[in-house]
Amino acid sequence: MKLCRFGEVGQERPGMIDAAGRVRDLSAHVTDFGPVEIAPDALRTLSAIAIDDLPLAPEGVRYGPPVTGTRKFIAIGLNYADHAAESNLPIPEEPVVFNKWVNCIQGPNDPVTIPRGSVKTDWEVELGVVIGTGGHDIARERALDHVAGYCVVHDVSEREWQIERGPTWDKGKGFPTFGPVGPWLVTADEVGDPQALTMWLDVNGKRVQDGSTATMIFTVADIVAYCSRFMALEPGDIITTGTPPGVGLGQKPTPWYLKAGDVVSLGIAGLGEQRQDFVAAVSAG
Repeated sequence: MKLCRFGEVGQERPGMIDAAGRVRDLSAHVTDFGPVEIAPDALRTLSAIAIDDLPLAPEGVRYGPPVTGTRKFIAIGLNYADHAAESNLPIPEEPVVFNKWVNCIQGPNDPVTIPRGSVKTDWEVELGVVIGTGGHDIARERALDHVAGYCVVHDVSEREWQIERGPTWDKGKGFPTFGPVGPWLVTADEVGDPQALTMWLDVNGKRVQDGSTATMIFTVADIVAYCSRFMALEPGDIITTGTPPGVGLGQKPTPWYLKAGDVVSLGIAGLGEQRQDFVAAVSAG
């Protein structure tokens, strides 16, 4: 299934994507897609619904984030060997884990605000993993059983704050609007192998990232099991799993970054596409 939330900010309703790519309204069956609604039993119940009997949502409706109630937005860094190389950093021996603040999550096509004074706002297309069954110290061989589904994540990053303003990456990763998620939550049974998904990102129509989850250093199963060793994963948590090469920081011969007026488009095979306009911050004064 391809599940979504649609409507204006704060008024999103649950939906399902039909075979023709149209949004069908599920609000007669569930009130939203939060931790309860993406549990395995709840997803099995939804899968039995005759999708063609559901009412159509208005054409061109806004997508919100496909899941609500997320308590942790966990990110993995340097998870593609060629991205580590373009960042002039060694291949990690263990996953690099940091946080994106949950209140940076937004819809996949909502505008992104470049922080005041930023000159190093960067792009990163990533595979997002949505936890459906929580757990602590999960065995690797059972890790994928805890996944409700997958989605596209744009891990927008401010490199000065990430790299040059102290030792923690978190400061450059969670600015407001820096977490576009969606358009859909595609259930794990429909995705199949999460290590065989092509992904891409364009800036102003120029292809800058063109990769595949097949080249991850640590697989989705590795990451879920690893993160669960030192935290309790909960339903609705999102783990974004790293980016392939081609980010602004790694552009040759000179890095270049996003500015107001730029348009970024990105997508992952089977998981949908995003498009964001990058806008300047409004002065606090």
